[in-house]
Amino acid sequence: MAVAEVEATTAAPAPEPGSPVPVRRGQPLWARVLPYLLVAPTVVGTAYLLAYPLVRNLLISFQKFGIAQLIRGGAEFVGIDNYQQILSDDKFWGVVGRTFVFTAINVGLIMGLATLVALLIGALGKWMRFAVMGGLVVAWAIPVIAATTVFQWLFQSQLGVVNWVLVALGFEQFDGKAWFADGNSTFAIIVLLIVWQSVPFAALTLYAAMTTVPRELHESAQIDGAGSVQTFWLITFPILRPMFGLILCLEVIWVFKSFVQIWAISQGGPGNATLTLPVYAYQIAQSLNRYDLGAAISMVTVLILAVVLLAYFRQMFKEEGEL
Repeated sequence: MAVAEVEATTAAPAPEPGSPVPVRRGQPLWARVLPYLLVAPTVVGTAYLLAYPLVRNLLISFQKFGIAQLIRGGAEFVGIDNYQQILSDDKFWGVVGRTFVFTAINVGLIMGLATLVALLIGALGKWMRFAVMGGLVVAWAIPVIAATTVFQWLFQSQLGVVNWVLVALGFEQFDGKAWFADGNSTFAIIVLLIVWQSVPFAALTLYAAMTTVPRELHESAQIDGAGSVQTFWLITFPILRPMFGLILCLEVIWVFKSFVQIWAISQGGPGNATLTLPVYAYQIAQSLNRYDLGAAISMVTVLILAVVLLAYFRQMFKEEGEL
């Protein structure tokens, strides 16, 4: 028997797909350490930018930490006193409820409009599809502050485009209307702004996922007499359910922690109509110099968000038969 045949017969069987590749004992030390060295900068950077602020915020939430402690140091631990103070405040629970309502309205509109836009992109021709996708990318790429400034100008009472258009259409009651003086209209404008900023990402992601659905399934459904709505609910949505769930979770996180848009437009007003948990935490920390209470509110916000997402993930996995 030839040497090559002997080596072939005595060689170890190839690992199954998906199984970890065994590390040869004869590899030098640098070869075994190199993969860890390559990922070390990312791990260290992530820990510094995410883990350290979270741990530091958690530590402050259990301390008496005001302007004096910020300057001189010497913060003392007070246990759960900060949490007891915010949890016993009726205003805090009002802000929690408003944050949930704000998140539900935004996420519902984002997911609905993004799905419709993704279906529209799929139905367009090649050049029109590229034009719509390009417009979505441009809208998505606009910085948050720039987009917020544009919306403030659009709804400005004297020189705003919205009032000018409405008056030109015959609605004289909108002449000089101060949109940001009313809580409900300010709330609606912020919702419109966040939805406008969020739909492009969700729509493009959903469209990319929809392109992976085999055309044969849609053709078979059409042959069986299914309409567009039935085809979506019976074929497209069940196949892409995990992707819809992922985008839903990302949008919940994005909306729940929205701060810049609200602070730049209304700072939580008028009359606390747009006061959500992130804005409330910032107000307490900066206006009252109670960084300990602000940290406690932030940690409660993180806890609420984590519980909601874990509950959703558990339900999703249960539906997939993994629990």
